[in-house]
Amino acid sequence: MAEKRNLVVICALFFVISSINSEDPYRYFTWKITYGDIYPMGVKQQGILINGQFPGPQISCVTNDNLIINVYNYLNEPFLLSWNGLQHRRNSWQDGTYGTTCPIPPGKNFTYMLQAKDQIGSFFYFPSLALHKAAGGYGGIKIYSRPQIPVPFPFPAGDHTVLAGDWYKRSHQRLRHILDMGRTIPSPDGLVINGRGWNGYAFKVEQGKTYRFRISNVGLTTSINFRIQGHTMKLVEVEGSHTIQNTYDSLDLHLGQSASVLVSANQPVRDYYVVVSSRFTPRVLMTTAVLHYKNSKNRVSGSPPGGPTTQIAWSLTQARTIRWNLSASGPRPNPQGSYHYGLIKPSRTIVLSNSAPWISGKQRYAVNGVSFVAGDTPLKLADNFNIGDVFKVGSIPDKQSKVNAYLATSVMDADFRSFVEIVFQNSEDTVQSWHIDGYSFFVVGMDGGQWTSASRSCYNVRDTVARSTVQVYPRAWTAIYMALDNVGMWNIRSENWARQYLGQQFYLRVYSLAHSWRDELPIPKNALLCGQAKRQHTRPLAERGKTNTSPPQSIT
Repeated sequence: MAEKRNLVVICALFFVISSINSEDPYRYFTWKITYGDIYPMGVKQQGILINGQFPGPQISCVTNDNLIINVYNYLNEPFLLSWNGLQHRRNSWQDGTYGTTCPIPPGKNFTYMLQAKDQIGSFFYFPSLALHKAAGGYGGIKIYSRPQIPVPFPFPAGDHTVLAGDWYKRSHQRLRHILDMGRTIPSPDGLVINGRGWNGYAFKVEQGKTYRFRISNVGLTTSINFRIQGHTMKLVEVEGSHTIQNTYDSLDLHLGQSASVLVSANQPVRDYYVVVSSRFTPRVLMTTAVLHYKNSKNRVSGSPPGGPTTQIAWSLTQARTIRWNLSASGPRPNPQGSYHYGLIKPSRTIVLSNSAPWISGKQRYAVNGVSFVAGDTPLKLADNFNIGDVFKVGSIPDKQSKVNAYLATSVMDADFRSFVEIVFQNSEDTVQSWHIDGYSFFVVGMDGGQWTSASRSCYNVRDTVARSTVQVYPRAWTAIYMALDNVGMWNIRSENWARQYLGQQFYLRVYSLAHSWRDELPIPKNALLCGQAKRQHTRPLAERGKTNTSPPQSIT
């Protein structure tokens, strides 16, 4: 009997030691959020800095790394950071939108506990409240593959981040005031690359070597086109998916999208323009950076190379060429194409129509006729603590409502582990861009006109790319397939930040009846409480929200 007990103890110790040794690495960050002077377009502005930097510090990590980011808010108003493209598996508490997380009050701090769980690729973070994004506060995220998992291209000589997008000379407070008054904000004043204007930033290369450029559109309102004078680009990754390695002279990126390209420095030694220009705008905006060859004595000169401007068909054709590399491994050591999304029949079809209604004499934006207004308590906290008067599940329909547009704290219900078809229908004359937090989805089709069930005949059910942000062209539709395998409260939003601010968003509540920590992590011990959730401080622990008998688990 004693020998059996000893054996059990030894096995238990071995299990504990093995668990400790196999734990994924932790990376710690301390960020101080402040205002500071910036000059992105040659004019002094008040920007949002992180540790004195604009753009903010780069996050570089490896698949499954744990990221512990302690954020101190030195602004004079509440602040939140969100993580565009990170899936936060079982952990929407960390999503950093007002529907999931209380803002960090002025003079206070909050520690985000994130994990790059089963992800690779190029993403970015940004401030999600109060139009702060118009003042900066964003930065790049690189998630590298684990060493034992091969990537489908040789390791590049360098890895450059390109954060590009439109910019306003007006302050974010002024832009917010315009929107609060029920008016539309004007066109942007220009474009920036890594926080700088014309030729304000240089990417250094050496002749004969190949470099990875991770490009993100971090703007507020405008699609962009990216190109490098005299060089072609080989697309290798889009928001966490390795792609068929097509070569492009220029590449469209819509609001919120990210992509990686390989660029070979195979031209004569000199400097070349790196160009970003606006797409589908009445006035074409352009800015440049510099591709600087080592030992170059010749600066850029002449006009930057032109690119596409308003051609919708050109952009649609290019979008259809971006496809999954079925033979490449993703974050796990199995081919991406081993998941046969095209063989699964969706259990539900959701058609999301964007619109721009006027409600009570003010400009608003809506999804299926519902313009989102935030409640007094983050939805995730209200759900956790059973606070019944903050939102109503099912407050947004699956299809466009025939009634007049109205305001609501809109939440759509969804069943855990279901497989859904979502159609984004755009009846307006502008390009739309949509993002879904917590997920990567398959872009199975896009075309002009009105979507019908017959549109499924042109779906790509073999090798379409999986991503988290997708465009919808004017008077057109885009369809996606998505496996609802991540429990939580997830934001679905327009990436046009003026439209998002004025209501073109809602939350998808992916719900599991099991209430198991295997499906969703419990509320973090350090969670900030605000609104009606504040009273939970004064209630006995046993009375707070749902109870759970599962053993505690780590963030991993």
